[in-house]
Amino acid sequence: MEIILLEDVKTLGKKGDLVKVNDGYARNFILPKKLGMEATAKNKNDWKLQKQNEERVAAKQLADAKAFAEELKDKTVTVKIKVGKDGKAFGSVSTKEIAQAVKEQLGYEIDKKKMVLDEPIKNVGNYRVAVKLHAKVTGELGVSVVGE
Repeated sequence: MEIILLEDVKTLGKKGDLVKVNDGYARNFILPKKLGMEATAKNKNDWKLQKQNEERVAAKQLADAKAFAEELKDKTVTVKIKVGKDGKAFGSVSTKEIAQAVKEQLGYEIDKKKMVLDEPIKNVGNYRVAVKLHAKVTGELGVSVVGE
């Protein structure tokens, strides 16, 4: 019997896969637990249409992420940090402060967890911060750290 999986099943496959299983396994385990549905002609057609729609949506998200990355690479935000008399900084600039500055200065909502800092910024200067916008797209944002 052919089954279209509605959930990930450890021994069979991932959600959306079309798999062949024994009739008893399908009737007694897969179908009652709503892990899959029988692959009738109508269900197969619906499944193909759904896959096409998902691919179209994924392509649009990828294109949007690439466009946003292009737009973001020319932008720079300014973050202030307290510094002592000799120019040494008190504390550091983290992704939280950068995300707040992006929201205030550029008007974009960027999650602080999507920003990648190898180490916190502890000195005054200009930096490039990587921002993961999509699984396949990483943009860069300029950060200018100035003393307060």
